[in-house]
Amino acid sequence: MTEAVTEITLSARNLCREYGRFVAVDHVNLELRRGEVLGLLGPNGAGKSTTMRMLTGILAPGSGSIQICGVDLSEDPIAAKAHVGFLPEIPPLYPDLTVDEYLRLAARLHRVLKQAVPAAVKNVKQRCGLNDCGDRLIGALSKGFQQRVGLAQAIIHNPAVIILDEPSVGLDPNQMREIRQLIRDLGKTSSVILSTHLLPEVESICDRVQILHKGQVVFNQSMPEIQQRDVHLESVFTQLTQ
Repeated sequence: MTEAVTEITLSARNLCREYGRFVAVDHVNLELRRGEVLGLLGPNGAGKSTTMRMLTGILAPGSGSIQICGVDLSEDPIAAKAHVGFLPEIPPLYPDLTVDEYLRLAARLHRVLKQAVPAAVKNVKQRCGLNDCGDRLIGALSKGFQQRVGLAQAIIHNPAVIILDEPSVGLDPNQMREIRQLIRDLGKTSSVILSTHLLPEVESICDRVQILHKGQVVFNQSMPEIQQRDVHLESVFTQLTQ
């Protein structure tokens, strides 16, 4: 591998987060390399959403550290967040804006240079299958197309780290196939964290799998390692999270 491929883009050490006496995340360690797609799995309440919110700087960890492209998130949050694109489970959309208006806004919020915004919008619309939707109101789009717009805003600034929470929600089978291919393409140049309940999706896209249960990492292996054990991811997941 070349140095560019093995570059560590995200490093989280001993992340903890408590809500009163409830421990949502308990000493989670996570490392992501450029060109890697990580499947972050776990049952509801396992701590996935809390972990992703901490990694994106939305939520401060109770303890632990996060570095994104070598920048400490707590010491320089603006510089660190500039390397991150995030699609939450509920996309942050403005239904009264057109797709083009919203993507131009997203580009400026992500500090894309003003002269580069038109090209960035055009590129991301093509990648996300939105070429014919630029003048349409987001509120008039189907849920599947709204999900595409949400993904487009997450990658419009070509971030080094892309965090996707249930990106296939609301998509029909054809759209799911297209989004999966897009995630594979993104994983060639960026680092991607994919959180989903669709285990076949993880098996077809991800290079490595990390399973959370009750706030702790209970599994962390590469897909080749899993395949060598001749076990199904579903059986591993069930055994570790029941």
